[in-house]
Amino acid sequence: MSKYYVNKFLYQVDSDPDLLAAYKVDAAALMARWEEDYGRRLGTNNSVETTTWLNFTDDERTALVTHDYVALFEIGAHFFLTLTIFIAIYDDDYIAQSGPLSFQREYASKLSHWLNKDYPTVAL
Repeated sequence: MSKYYVNKFLYQVDSDPDLLAAYKVDAAALMARWEEDYGRRLGTNNSVETTTWLNFTDDERTALVTHDYVALFEIGAHFFLTLTIFIAIYDDDYIAQSGPLSFQREYASKLSHWLNKDYPTVAL
């Protein structure tokens, strides 16, 4: 697993409203586009220097496509990045259905099996 690559994806998509909207609508299509364009860049604004060795594993791809934040957390994606991107995607819908902080409560509930355990490492 490349925690760096997964975290780079989460950070970049969460910080770009257009990428975030595309990820919400069709995660697989956005991931393919991101890998082909952004993911290979060695810097955020550097389209000249690229790499060819970074790729998502099958488990990472599945978790990212299905928005499986529990699996992402468990494989070591940074917990703050998983929380903020999925708040950006789901918060409005959850608020409309169940009130303020309802997505955050669900997120905490689905990760409650980690209480009193060490977090998965986010080290590269």
